[in-house]
Amino acid sequence: MKGEIVWRIGMVYILMMLVAALIVVKALHVQMWEGEKWRSKSGSVRVKDFEVAPNRGDICACDGRKLASSVPYYELRFDGAVVANDVFRANADSLALCLSRFFGDESPAYYRKRLGTAKSQKKRYYLLNKRKVSYNELKKIREFPIFRLGKNKGGLIEVMSSTRLQPHVNLASRTIGYLNEAEDGSFEGRVGIEGAFENELKGIPGRSVKQMMSGTWVPVTVEEPEDGNDVITTIDVDYQDIVQHALLRQMEKFEADKGCAILMEVKTGDVKAIANLTRTTGGTYRESMNYAIGDAGEPGSVIKAATMIALLEDGYVEPDDTVDLGGTGRYQFYENYLTDSDNKKPGKISIRHVFETSSNGIAKIVYDHYRKQPERFVNRWCGLGLDKSLGVRLKGEGEPYIKHPGEKEWTGITLPWMSIGYELKITPLQVLAFYNAIANDGQRMRPRFVKEIRNRGRIVESFEPEEVGGRLCSRSTLKKIQEMLEGVVENGTARNIRTDKYRIAGKTGTARIATGTKGYGIRKYRASFVGFFPAEAPLYSCIVVIDNPSLSKGFYAAQVSSPVFREIADKVYSIAYMQYGEQQRVAEKTVPVSKNGLKTDFRKIFDGLGLELDGKAEVEENDWVITSSGEGENVVLKPRRINNSVVPNVKGMGLRDALFVLENAGLKVGVVGAGMVQRQSLAPGQDVREGGYIQIELR
Repeated sequence: MKGEIVWRIGMVYILMMLVAALIVVKALHVQMWEGEKWRSKSGSVRVKDFEVAPNRGDICACDGRKLASSVPYYELRFDGAVVANDVFRANADSLALCLSRFFGDESPAYYRKRLGTAKSQKKRYYLLNKRKVSYNELKKIREFPIFRLGKNKGGLIEVMSSTRLQPHVNLASRTIGYLNEAEDGSFEGRVGIEGAFENELKGIPGRSVKQMMSGTWVPVTVEEPEDGNDVITTIDVDYQDIVQHALLRQMEKFEADKGCAILMEVKTGDVKAIANLTRTTGGTYRESMNYAIGDAGEPGSVIKAATMIALLEDGYVEPDDTVDLGGTGRYQFYENYLTDSDNKKPGKISIRHVFETSSNGIAKIVYDHYRKQPERFVNRWCGLGLDKSLGVRLKGEGEPYIKHPGEKEWTGITLPWMSIGYELKITPLQVLAFYNAIANDGQRMRPRFVKEIRNRGRIVESFEPEEVGGRLCSRSTLKKIQEMLEGVVENGTARNIRTDKYRIAGKTGTARIATGTKGYGIRKYRASFVGFFPAEAPLYSCIVVIDNPSLSKGFYAAQVSSPVFREIADKVYSIAYMQYGEQQRVAEKTVPVSKNGLKTDFRKIFDGLGLELDGKAEVEENDWVITSSGEGENVVLKPRRINNSVVPNVKGMGLRDALFVLENAGLKVGVVGAGMVQRQSLAPGQDVREGGYIQIELR
């Protein structure tokens, strides 16, 4: 029994040794004799993961018009191995001629030679031309001889990549921002809204598993990417065009070095337009730096509104008080002097007149009241928020700098110099936010550049208007400073922009610019005007800052920056009056009028009211009509034609009719408010994108 067990164990051991020997022999055989065969085959079955880039989201204006969008472009390559020999011989010359005419860079013979090389050498990925083509161009190329047979027989390979474009060229381009291209061809926001909202715009990449087959990567599985969200800004394209061109014309006229202008909606803090221009070496202008947000400097006399608020709040002055400033227009502080411009010699004048004429005598008033308690004055300014950044989401906001007593930089002349806008730093946007608060019943608003994040028309996130801090000052002081700012335009340094159509409130400022180690030795000036309109019921605030205009052409704010403000205000006010004023005019009419709607509804309503309808014959063929008041108590009907191939105009319609028209055009509709439609986020006449989103505001 024992011998049998030993025998069986021995047999198992021998078998195991034989199997092991066979494995070793086979491994050696594969490695040494068949190695080259299997190594060559391994190249044809390689598998690799590839990243599938998502589409970057669009940046849009407040009405949905695109400010930045990713546009596909295509690189053209040729697979010579898939084209049949007889097809190539019969059509290669025609294809070469088409390519030569299309690109216009080389002769037909050049392209015939390249095609022949790709065919004879069986090139699978041969570059036809370095220039990338648009999708519309690609559709034409697909119809060329040979290519029209399709990818598998015609050999045309289309390699798509995206290019970021700003359709409204140069409008707010620095605020919209730029992209950096990485080594892998992907893009990332660098500055402006592109950079601040990178995470929202970029999307989530997908994955594609590809297998190498005959020298070409063939997809096996694909995990689709998630496209980026769209960013809806507060920028109004029409206002932006007004602001930018008004600024550009004045800078060209005065040959200025740089400048900026910002238009803000008073109640919300929405930045409706922002322009930043820099003079190039060639004398032209372009947007290169965002001075409005990032350039903290000495603002000059526009800061005198803050100085006056401090004096009024502390009870040291009243607008109609009289002060004796002497008859020289020259004010001494230790061994230093401040001088009024234009050789003003004020003498005894009211505080109101000191402010309206921008007399530097205000520095003497401040010095007389605060020299023994300078911290009280500085604390007043800090209470106005002048020492705090605005906290806007865009990168690069300049830090404001307000000196405090006790700092080593504080000297005997700091207090009077600060009161007129020197020895401090503040950005144009921060100055505007302060004046906007004066216009907004004393409530400071954080400037808002983006109001929504959307994905395929669906709101993902909203950014509501945001109040910052408490009221600037007491209501009585606020009313006084508002009146004094109106006085600057009615009676003071900005009389040249006064208009009878509406009232403007604001302040001029002409400041010397310090230059490196030379300080104020070189005559360079910053001309500013900041204010709001219409003064009686402010809708918009605006600031214009222009640096280093040509001295021979003029450098005072009244000459340089105030006219830009007036041009912007005139054009914006005319648009705003159409939006806000028309509603008031309709309300004053005795005949009940709804501007747009369904004809059958109007007939029922006005028949019930016993009102006559004119224009029945004119609208007989139309379902939709516009109504207006006729003579006496008559109502006039006019035809309103609705074209569903473009975004319809629903302004003046009721909610039911507006929804019917917009949804029939294939749009998804968001509704705010009640009453008649006053605004729509997509401009009438735009191309309709199926499933696109439009928001309507009713009042």
